[in-house]
Amino acid sequence: MNVFLDQLGRKVKVKSNPKRIISLVPSITHLLYDLNLDSEVVGITKFCIEPEHFLSTKKIIGGTKNPKLDSILALNPDLIIANKEENRIEDIISLESKVPVWVSDVKCMTDNLDFISKIGSCCNRELQALHLIQKIQLGINDLKCNQSHSKRPSIVYLIWKNPYMSVGQNTFIHDMLELAGFRNTFINKLRYPVTSKDEIHKLSPDFIFLSSEPYPFKESEFEEFKPFKTILVDGMAFSWFGSYVIKSFSYFGALNKQINPAL
Repeated sequence: MNVFLDQLGRKVKVKSNPKRIISLVPSITHLLYDLNLDSEVVGITKFCIEPEHFLSTKKIIGGTKNPKLDSILALNPDLIIANKEENRIEDIISLESKVPVWVSDVKCMTDNLDFISKIGSCCNRELQALHLIQKIQLGINDLKCNQSHSKRPSIVYLIWKNPYMSVGQNTFIHDMLELAGFRNTFINKLRYPVTSKDEIHKLSPDFIFLSSEPYPFKESEFEEFKPFKTILVDGMAFSWFGSYVIKSFSYFGALNKQINPAL
């Protein structure tokens, strides 16, 4: 057994070369695939839509907030990988009494690179993790080089409706917004502040981003936010941590060109 620190600073005892891994978060599943752990992953959530073939080849163990604990344990896992924000603490406590549970906590890109590196170490994929980190660092450099040096557009990014909820500091989405070249109007708020149409009008953002997840906003809702310029954005590009951010960078480039065709 090897001992690894997870991102909560907890010591987790993990078998060398774990062969039966369960992911409780979609972006974690995507990373495991990119780390060439296809054969080792035995269980995923119903929301783990990438890679697509996992949905038909891996055991579905419920959702992120309501995993089927009996189904998880029946798979005889030697490692479960969870997330502080996405998964419930009571589920983690219940599972870790029987199985090693490594918990991620990713609030910014620095955390994300640390997450990839540590999962690489846990799963004996250090070189693959290093390769992904290098690709991400190159992507960040390219993204910054291609951004305009003019004033960054201010953004209200909405993730929920009834009530409207946005994103503030100490969230991965906020860090990705700033990295993509935008200015988050809720930078002085923490986590996921509740807002209203009146507050949004007072903030007077250059753009309103309606995320495709977790609330599935549609273009038909643009009318509610006139006279502001409203764009439906890919929520996965802004919220999925791990190696998925490599895909996010090209999306951000296209989004910036949509907003500023002169780029």
